[in-house]
Amino acid sequence: MSEITLAGLEKRYGDELAVEDVSVTIDDGELLCLLGPSGSGKSTTLRMLAGLETPTDGEIRIDDEDVTDRPAYERTTATVFQDWALFPHKTVLENVAFGLKMQGVEKAERREQARTMLERVRMEEYADDDPMNLSGGQKQRVALARALAVNPDVLLLDEPLSNLDKRLSEDMQIELREIHADLEETFVHVTHDQDEAFTLADRIGIMADGKLVQVGEPNEVYQNPKNRFIEGFLGDTNFVEGTVERTTADSVRVDTELGREVVIPTTNGGADALAEGDSVVLSLRPEALSIESAADADGEAATQAVRADGSTTNFVVGTVENVLYRGSTVRYSVDVEGTSVFAERTVSDSGEFEAGDEIGISWDGADVLAFRDDGSRVDL
Repeated sequence: MSEITLAGLEKRYGDELAVEDVSVTIDDGELLCLLGPSGSGKSTTLRMLAGLETPTDGEIRIDDEDVTDRPAYERTTATVFQDWALFPHKTVLENVAFGLKMQGVEKAERREQARTMLERVRMEEYADDDPMNLSGGQKQRVALARALAVNPDVLLLDEPLSNLDKRLSEDMQIELREIHADLEETFVHVTHDQDEAFTLADRIGIMADGKLVQVGEPNEVYQNPKNRFIEGFLGDTNFVEGTVERTTADSVRVDTELGREVVIPTTNGGADALAEGDSVVLSLRPEALSIESAADADGEAATQAVRADGSTTNFVVGTVENVLYRGSTVRYSVDVEGTSVFAERTVSDSGEFEAGDEIGISWDGADVLAFRDDGSRVDL
């Protein structure tokens, strides 16, 4: 068993508060990604879990044992670092066997275990090579094999893929996921890359300003962000400012800088959460926006009203400012009453829109999220 509990974890460096009141339980066999921008406290949290930093306050428990003050070598953890930290004066095999040597494993046995682990990461043919002659992806595989060779209860990964190019990183993400599934051990993976976290994680813990802001399954944190920071951090979106015009039993109507009100259906009695005149910021994700030629758009039918099934159609007209080709998708930057809004379509569905074209943009109000001025989410 390797369940981890962090309770009220805090780390100060003089007057600087790097990590504040981080509390979470990581289940046995779970892969948790700590995701956040640089300086959010995610790596410091991982280093405390590894025993490389001592918490200023709080508690760390592994398998219900208090390890808060134990050094790294007395914990059942192993760490893979961003810079690989391979020994240049040792061969690949010797690097992988090093931890086993420190554990007192006999030479023949540790070499056999090291070779087995190199086979697991498809690096057995490089066993006798100088690690400094390897590519970045190969070095990362060796570092991973070295960490796994000691059979840790918990594997800690501190931005291990950040030095790899996009293709190598994507390949390693798949391999890490497969290794985790095979070993069924607890992994804690730190990254600033949203795509990486969504590919790997059973759950994602999002950090900002030293705090653990939200923890949940990937789809949960994306679909139901706790605040505006998370909504903006997890992918791209359009933030549109507005003022509540009217609330009813089944909807909220917001005057916006798009020159037309936005109607949002309510399902949780959310109309009571807002009042006429309240300032809000609406989030319109590009994948929720439909676009078509303004000449073909049925704007008159889009009445901005709540229909019997609880859905709404919101509709605006704008002028294409820029067309950006982004591989498999095309992004259209559209001017709507002086406000820039972007929408994306796949290349196959992109149509023939060019800068200067007038297009219609429509979306279901149920896809709109609303945030208060302080960034908190409005539960509608």
